[in-house]
Amino acid sequence: MIHELKEIINQAVINQQKGLKNVLASVVYLEGSSYRKPGVRMLIAEDLSSVGAVSGGCVEKEIIRRSTSVFGDGKAKIITYDGRYRLGCEGILYILIEPFFITDEFLNAFLQANSNRESLKMESNFITQDEVSGNFGTRITFKNNKQFSFSNEYHLKENVTIFTQILEPAFRLLIIGGEHDAVKLCKIATNLGWQVDVITSVKDSKEIADFPGANSVIGQSPETIDFSDIEENTAIVIMNHSYVQDLKYLVKLTNHKTKYIGILGSTTKRERLFNELFEFVPEVSDSFFDFIYAPAGLHLGAKTPEEIAVSIVAEILSITRKKEPFSLRKLNGKIYTT
Repeated sequence: MIHELKEIINQAVINQQKGLKNVLASVVYLEGSSYRKPGVRMLIAEDLSSVGAVSGGCVEKEIIRRSTSVFGDGKAKIITYDGRYRLGCEGILYILIEPFFITDEFLNAFLQANSNRESLKMESNFITQDEVSGNFGTRITFKNNKQFSFSNEYHLKENVTIFTQILEPAFRLLIIGGEHDAVKLCKIATNLGWQVDVITSVKDSKEIADFPGANSVIGQSPETIDFSDIEENTAIVIMNHSYVQDLKYLVKLTNHKTKYIGILGSTTKRERLFNELFEFVPEVSDSFFDFIYAPAGLHLGAKTPEEIAVSIVAEILSITRKKEPFSLRKLNGKIYTT
């Protein structure tokens, strides 16, 4: 996930400013099954503090202990962790531990790619052995084909085993509304690593400090707003507490495609919105209504703003992951699949 890598890079920069070395631990291969899959990472500082996780919390202490040699000799290595005997899992994790130094050039390129919502490619070479040091490491390639590695000693070789991962831009949530319940939704979505942008009323515009974790907060109106930057990797929740404003925004959105448009309110409001939408935009396609979820959220018995926010986020996940919600106790076989 791009937000996990962003957190790791931010902490690595802080550690470097304190004069601490860093190493990056990445799961690059898996034999069998495990809670988390190849591509998960954690950062370990020279004082053995850490950020990120490669499991539910049971593997990390072992990785930290075995990372000390990389701080000592500066050489990357491959280690394994057999979860069959320690975790009750069915797999063996192969973990690359490598020196991790962030240059200003790389940091600028990474921040620019995030700002432009560009994907990037990470390639790590490895061998399936335990406690082996060597010329192992990771290379990152940006959309403009600029490439970076995290150690001057490392150069990616051809004809070796390479784990390749494409990191897509963070999932984006656009919240249209600026009241208390919108703040709660913003908090929960940012905790998932989503990029949250908030549109509030021009007459009652809010500041970014009012929405902790938000990427942007702007005062807009449905008449002047430009939705040209909406991507398929975006969900929209309309929660203005104003029927007229909700209808105006919905009319504006008929020209754009997204996977999810949630609208706060009752089923009666939904029917009225749909009927009037046909009046204002008679050419609207039937498929547009397939992306509207009103009232927004799964039927969880939610009552408080926080609970309603959870139900909305859960519905967005179920739609974007193409999963029909049900209790995991009804599932036989593997829980987590790719």
